[in-house]
Amino acid sequence: MTTINKKVCLLGDFAVGKTSLVRRFVYNMFDDKYISSIGVKVSRKTVQIPQANAFTSLTMMLWDLAGSERFDQVKSSYIRGTSGAILVCDLTRPETLANLHIYIEDLQYASPDARLIIAANKSDLVNEQQIALTEVEKITIRYEASYYLTSAKTGSGVENVFRHLARLLLE
Repeated sequence: MTTINKKVCLLGDFAVGKTSLVRRFVYNMFDDKYISSIGVKVSRKTVQIPQANAFTSLTMMLWDLAGSERFDQVKSSYIRGTSGAILVCDLTRPETLANLHIYIEDLQYASPDARLIIAANKSDLVNEQQIALTEVEKITIRYEASYYLTSAKTGSGVENVFRHLARLLLE
């Protein structure tokens, strides 16, 4: 069996749930105590992806970058060499969707061939949602990306978003 390593960044504003998505995917855990990421935290998970008549073992090196609206030189160096990214917005905070274009453009500048996918997170907070799915769809069309509704709290959609990106990385 072949093992391939790929660098994946999670990008988005502070408190959108990047760390919680990684924790849910890697450890199947959720903690609702908010602890702001400082700098970058790297985790990894190996997944088996079916290809043709065999499975490919893909190790995803997950770079969870602290959220901020503008990338500085340090963050630019973190995303250089990224194969793929999950852009995360918080469905209860419209500005987090509006700011995704900043992260996408910075990603495309630093790693032009990176594959991207959008996670519209906190889908469990139905009564607090302030972003219509049509708004999420507009940005996915603009950047030719797929999106998933995710909830790090319940686990809904989390495995799907990471596995979809994994398949894109092997294309």
